[in-house]
Amino acid sequence: MRQAQAALLAASALIATAAIVRPAAAQDVPAATDEAAPPPPAAETLAAPPAPTAPPSLPEKLGQVPGTWDLSRDGTNRRCVMTLVLDSGEAGQRLRFPAGCRRALPVLNGVAGWLFVDGAVRLVDRNVRPVLDFAKRPDQRSLVAQAEGGEHYSLVPLDIVAMRPADAAAAPEAAPADPASPAPAPLQTAARVPAELQPAATASAGPAPGLYALDRFQQRDTCRINLDGTGGAVHIVPGCHDSGLEVFDPVRWRYTNGRMTLTAKRGHSIDLVPNGDGRWRRDPEVGTTFVLRRVD
Repeated sequence: MRQAQAALLAASALIATAAIVRPAAAQDVPAATDEAAPPPPAAETLAAPPAPTAPPSLPEKLGQVPGTWDLSRDGTNRRCVMTLVLDSGEAGQRLRFPAGCRRALPVLNGVAGWLFVDGAVRLVDRNVRPVLDFAKRPDQRSLVAQAEGGEHYSLVPLDIVAMRPADAAAAPEAAPADPASPAPAPLQTAARVPAELQPAATASAGPAPGLYALDRFQQRDTCRINLDGTGGAVHIVPGCHDSGLEVFDPVRWRYTNGRMTLTAKRGHSIDLVPNGDGRWRRDPEVGTTFVLRRVD
């Protein structure tokens, strides 16, 4: 009897010991779970591409001045297209202009050269005294000077070094093609926007393509240009009598945000705003009045 009780007590002790040891053993075994993977690196925020900057219109240093400029007396139709060069003359650098400019702008009778002072052009006489001391307008698109008699003159760049693209030789050479790299995918045409999602067209959406005449102050129809509606090209009609527009040589046009922009072959541009009845005037309006008029 005593042996049976002793056996029963021994069995109970073994069961209790097993119950205590089992959880401890289970704790010693690492959980069969995957090791936590490190968090993926945060995606780099792609920097927004820099906004394209407009070509500079005014020179910042002497070497950017040479080229053609339009000199005009404000509020009149008197103007002259002159060429400023870097060659040294009897008074500063040399300049050239047609003989008719002296009649159109008598102030040029006393001009013998030009200087670049304080970031602007200065026309000087034979004694290097200022005749027209120009300063930059706030819009940074043209220069203005006041003569001794109180009249104001505008000097607008037409085709100068500052406007021209950088020398192709200075551009970095294109990297040779890597045969291991895949060829770039061709550009794909964007999906057409459904008609119901397109903005309603307005009658004043922009200038109508076609033939336009150029008027300057009281001179009408000095030149004509064609605005191409399909590709945005500009064509000067033969027989143009406006040397300023021929030197500017517009080749492209576009319309955005209520403004028409004419872009020259060398990249510089001028803006025009509607003036009513199919007319477009230059903005800012500097120098001689510049108006494009739709020709029916």
